[in-house]
Amino acid sequence: MNTTELKGNWETQKGKLKQKFAALTDDDLLFATGKKEEMMGKLQIKLGKTKDELHKIIEAL
Repeated sequence: MNTTELKGNWETQKGKLKQKFAALTDDDLLFATGKKEEMMGKLQIKLGKTKDELHKIIEAL
């Protein structure tokens, strides 16, 4: 998953992630240019998932 793919339909993916993981907030899913890795790190910590697991979850949405 590259940044362009993530950014292109992020609003849709963000909604699906919030449905799947009720603990996530808009702040957790704030996607800022150049901050993808920071956001993914926060999600890893909050969800207790590895980087690979998180990528698979997002790709499956």
